Amino acid sequence: MSEKSLPRAGRPEHPDALPEYAERVLEVAELIPRGRVMTYGDVAEWLEEGGPRQVGRVMALYGGAVPWWRVVSAGGVLLPGHELEALDHYRAEGTPLKEASRSAEGHLPRLDMKRARWDGGEHEGHT
Repeated sequence: MSEKSLPRAGRPEHPDALPEYAERVLEVAELIPRGRVMTYGDVAEWLEEGGPRQVGRVMALYGGAVPWWRVVSAGGVLLPGHELEALDHYRAEGTPLKEASRSAEGHLPRLDMKRARWDGGEHEGHT
């Protein structure tokens, strides 16, 4: 996926500039309170622009400077390749998890989306 797939407002005027859409996605990620998560689709809905894939692309390219572990897939699966690091963050923040079944690959828990998902209402504090 290229910058051409980012919403028009998200394309940088200067090649080294962070796309405006990416800045907005990262701002939302920073608003998510400790111990809570939003899905890629939730972030797109909050912004009223783009979709889950565009948000995921922004997080993959630019998300390292924000609490990336708080923007997740709707299924609650830990980010492939970053599972253990994300799990450390979730445990430190008290993010609700569901224990993995014995048949789960790697026996890694999933996020308890019913309890962990943040709707963007009343700011509970953020980092």
